[in-house]
This record gives sequence, structure tokens and C-alpha cells, in this order.
Amino acid sequence: MHAIVVYRSKTGCARRYAGWIAEELGADLYEASRCGIERIAQYDAVVYGGGLYAAGINGVKLITNNLDRLRGKKVAVFATGASPPHEEAIRDVTEKNFTNEQLESLCFFYLRGGFDYKKLGAPDRFLMSLLRLRLKAKKRPTADERGLLAAYDHPVDFVKRQNIAPLVEYIKSQDTTSL
Repeated sequence: MHAIVVYRSKTGCARRYAGWIAEELGADLYEASRCGIERIAQYDAVVYGGGLYAAGINGVKLITNNLDRLRGKKVAVFATGASPPHEEAIRDVTEKNFTNEQLESLCFFYLRGGFDYKKLGAPDRFLMSLLRLRLKAKKRPTADERGLLAAYDHPVDFVKRQNIAPLVEYIKSQDTTSL
């Protein structure tokens, strides 16, 4: 199997996961800005990963806009986020980023990442400041919201190598003739 792992990472979580996945699969590893669909389409298995921003997967359109060129290949997409992997949140991310038809051509994985406000660029820090104000104004924030508020002052990192196991197993076990 000839595999490629492509990622976009603003804070390093997706990059760490991508590196581990590439290592486990013996795959080539590229940052998305250095790799176009022409290169990606040359591989038998494709893994794409990016962080979540307002439930959107950073750069995932590189894959979703080109699924026709990846037909017959093993395709996995992962997203990293600071929130625990609640079923409802994962469903929201899936619905926001993929059509039902696209989900027939790929498999989605949520890998818990982290949050470090200081690592964000100016535009993202501005947006996260707005979210912080909104959360502070809530009368009854959820446990996840309280955790996010605390993370503004104390960065959190939930990236763990063992989290990649289901994705790696998917890539290794899927038969391309069934796709």
C-alpha cells in the first residue's frame, strides 16, 4: 500500500497526529500547502487531517472537492479539537463538512487535540475572544464550556498517540475493491 498523510495545523495538534499516522503506515507526509491533488491522487491510501475552527475542518475541501479523483482509494479524514469526543459534537462536525455521498467515499475520525490561546494567530485570537465573552455571559455554561474558559489561561493538550489506532487500523484493513 502506497499511502500519503496530508495535514493543516495551526497549533501543532494535527501535525503531531499526522506524523504518528505517517510513521505507523510507512506513509509520505506533507503539509497541505506543499501538496496538491495531483500528488495526492498518485497514492492508494489518503489520510487528511486538520484542526476544527467553528466546526469546520481546516483545509478539508482539498479532499471533499476532489473525491472523484480519489475514487477507489482508501480515504480517511481526521479533525482535531479540544472538546471531548461527544457523539452529538462529532455528528455536527460530520454534517457541516461532508455530504452523505462524500461519507460513502471516506471515513471520518475525531482525534482530541488541545487548546493554546497564545499559539493562535491574530484573527483566530480575535474570534476566540468573542467566544470567550459569549461563554462568560452564559448563566449556566456546560462542563465543556467551563473547561474551554479555563483553557484560555491554562493551555490543554489531549493529544495521545493511542488515539490514532482506529484510523490506522481502518487504512490497513480496508479493501479498496469494496469502496
